[in-house]
Amino acid sequence: MFQANMTSVTIFFFLGFSHYPKVEVIIFVLCLLMYLSTLLGNIILISITILDSHLHTPMYFFLSNLSCLDICYTSSAFPPMLTNFVSGKNTTSFFGCAAQMYFSLAMGSTECVLLSMMAYDRYVAICNPLRYPIIMNRKVCVQIAASSWATGCLTALVETVSVLQLSLCGNSVINHFACEILAVLKLVCVDNFMVQLIMLVITILLVPMPMLLICISYAFILSNILRISSADGRSKAFSTCAAHLTVVVLFYGTALSMYLKPSAVDSQEIDKFMALVYGGLTPMLNPIIYSLRNKEVKAAVKKLLIRKSLVLS
Repeated sequence: MFQANMTSVTIFFFLGFSHYPKVEVIIFVLCLLMYLSTLLGNIILISITILDSHLHTPMYFFLSNLSCLDICYTSSAFPPMLTNFVSGKNTTSFFGCAAQMYFSLAMGSTECVLLSMMAYDRYVAICNPLRYPIIMNRKVCVQIAASSWATGCLTALVETVSVLQLSLCGNSVINHFACEILAVLKLVCVDNFMVQLIMLVITILLVPMPMLLICISYAFILSNILRISSADGRSKAFSTCAAHLTVVVLFYGTALSMYLKPSAVDSQEIDKFMALVYGGLTPMLNPIIYSLRNKEVKAAVKKLLIRKSLVLS
């Protein structure tokens, strides 16, 4: 069988959802709506946290970073997919594929770390409220955010470079709608044990380890909340954590189902739809989840709307 180094391939072809011609238009419309909703919701949330001084706290600083990640992650896959659907080409260059793979991995990996840091922030806020401003000062918050971004970007670089050095079996057709790393690996015909080992180690570091930190943080948080005598205080503490827990379950649930599934389960079609949930639905829901029961965000939105109406009048 003819083998070619991946770097010598100039064009990759996407199968996308061509196996479902009757629902391709519906998928396109849904993806477009999800992408536009993701952009709108997260941009509004970032703008509110910047413009309202009452939201200049560690929690909303991390939330702004999360919104930025969601925008970047969704933008790495959805615009090229939507463009390909409209143009009918369903192709990408080698460098386009490499960039898409890198940015999707980098943003996803960074979010894994950032969500665990947000859980730690909630732990300090609820379990050590008097020392919270000292522990989570601006310098520490910036360092935590920068470390999360650096970890995600570096691990993504290692994975991307490792995969792109492999050889293809003369086939550059990717059975996916984007250059997703697992879909690209299916084109490889040489021994990729070392690459899979690298990916496994990084996945363990970025998924189960942060999840363990989140579980430990919330175990202490729950223990502390149960000791609160005031029903109103318990309710406020629970509502503060509910949004973050919901986002964690959505994000890690889809991530685990995609990257840590048993080897016997190997349906590329299921992976495509899971990727839509992971890359489109979750980023779209994040700002809604954080705003739905958040009185501070609602108050900030009302304040900005009133200010805008006064300016216009």
